[in-house]
Amino acid sequence: MLNAVHIPTVWALLNLQRKASAEAISALEPARKYEFGVGPGSANFWPVYLRGLAFLRMQDGTKAATEFQKILDHRGANAVNLLYPLARLNLARAYALQGDTPKARTAYQDFFALWKDADPDIPILMQAKAEYAKFH
Repeated sequence: MLNAVHIPTVWALLNLQRKASAEAISALEPARKYEFGVGPGSANFWPVYLRGLAFLRMQDGTKAATEFQKILDHRGANAVNLLYPLARLNLARAYALQGDTPKARTAYQDFFALWKDADPDIPILMQAKAEYAKFH
């Protein structure tokens, strides 16, 4: 797991920080067969999520949406995973990149419903609200 998942995930994170999205995607390839594993020491959807972020940075909304939707489609595997609401938010961003305003609005609204009780001054929530406001 260390060589197949954890080290590639760290390399992907480093590459994303360096704005090297293609390298991040490449670094995650060894983790592909483990990316839906859950529990201690497993991937817990991180390779899928990071690949989606890399595609967003590459302005490829279609591929990004596919990755984030994979996480949402497997919610039963780990129902309280932090990546579920973040996948919903980034799915909205992917739809916005595709120019699909109705789907983007719906995904943003779904994210807001999940975070309805969150502190209103959380930076990611404030950013999401600002992005959503552009649709009106």
